[in-house]
Amino acid sequence: MIAEGAVQAGCRFFAGYPITPATGIFKGMVDMLPAQGGLALSAPDEISAIAYAIGASLRGIKSMTATSGPGWALMTESVQYALMTETPLVITLVQRLGPSTGGATQGAQGDVLFAEYCTSGGYTIPVLCPVNATECYTLTILAFTWAELYRTPVILLTDKEIAMTAERIDDDVLPNMTAQERLTSKSGSAVGTYDFDFPQEIPAFRPVGGLEKVTVTGSAHDKQGRLQKNTPETLEVLKHLEEKIRWRENDFCVVETDLQKGAESLVVSYGVTSRAAAEAVARARADGTKVSFLGIKSLFPVPRRAVARALKGIRTVFVAEENYTGLYRSVLLPLLGGTEVRGINKVGSMITPQEILAALSEPA
Repeated sequence: MIAEGAVQAGCRFFAGYPITPATGIFKGMVDMLPAQGGLALSAPDEISAIAYAIGASLRGIKSMTATSGPGWALMTESVQYALMTETPLVITLVQRLGPSTGGATQGAQGDVLFAEYCTSGGYTIPVLCPVNATECYTLTILAFTWAELYRTPVILLTDKEIAMTAERIDDDVLPNMTAQERLTSKSGSAVGTYDFDFPQEIPAFRPVGGLEKVTVTGSAHDKQGRLQKNTPETLEVLKHLEEKIRWRENDFCVVETDLQKGAESLVVSYGVTSRAAAEAVARARADGTKVSFLGIKSLFPVPRRAVARALKGIRTVFVAEENYTGLYRSVLLPLLGGTEVRGINKVGSMITPQEILAALSEPA
C-alpha cells in the first residue's frame, strides 16, 4: 500500500537496498514503476540508494527510498544534505527491534527520536506514522505533497507489524487523492536557487541540468547556492530551513481524536500501538469508564494545538508506545504540565489492549 500510494502520488523514481522489514516496499516499487514509465533501482548499499533518490529529485522527479534502522543510520548524512539543499524526498523508515542490527523480524517503535533528531541543529523534519494499510496509502500520498510543497525530506515512519501485515482493502472506498506538484521557477528568470523575501517562504524549485546554472551544496550557502560561512544572508538561509516548517506547524497536524465528555484520563498513542489503544478505550467505555483517546499520525512537527485541546479536563495521560523509555512521551512531556503522565511501554512484542486496560485501572 505504501508503494501504491507512492505511484498514485506521482513517484517515478525509487532506489533501495533490500532490508527486512522494508523489502516489501522495494519489491512493490520494482514491480509497479516500469509500467508507469518510472525507474526502480537496486542500489549497492543504503548510502547509494538515498543519493540516487536525491539526484533524481534534483532533476525534478518525485523520488522515494525505503529502509530500516541499520540502513537509516547510514542514510542520515544524506538526509541532512536533502534538508540543506531543500530537496523534496520521501523516506520510508520501517522500524525493527534495535539497536544495531537488532531483530530484523521483530517490530518496535524505537526510532522515533532517531528519525526526527538526525540532523545537526535540530531542524524539524516532518514525520508521518500510519496505523493501518489504508493509511499506508493515504499518508504516503500526503508525504509526497508535503515534500513537494515545502521542499523538504519527509519521513514515513512505520514498523514491522504495519509494513508486513496482510489486510484486506476495498479499492472502492480508498479516497481519491492526488499529490501536490512541485512549484518550479520559470525558465530564464533571475530567481536564485534558494530565493525568498521572508524566512517562512518556500523558494521555487529549479532543476539541476536545465538551461540555468543551479548550484547545490550541502555546505552553508547564500540564496544563490554559493558556499559561504556565516554571512548575514547565509545565516538567514539557515534560519529559513526551520522557519518554513515551524511557521506552518498547524498545516502538518494529522490526528485521530476521540474525546469523551467528563473523561479525566487520556490515552495517547501512534502507529501499530494506536490500534491496541483504541480497542482498550472502547472496552473501558463499555465497562463504564470515561476515557478519551488521541492517536497521533503526524509525530513531527508536534501537533501542539491538538494535544492542548485533548487535555481539557484531563488529570492523567497514558502514553502507550513499543519502546523501553517512552521516546515520544519525552517529547510530549513539556506540553502535559499539570497532569499526571504514565508510560505504557514494552519491547519484544506488541502492547495488547489488555495491558493498556490494566494500566488504566491502576490506582494513582
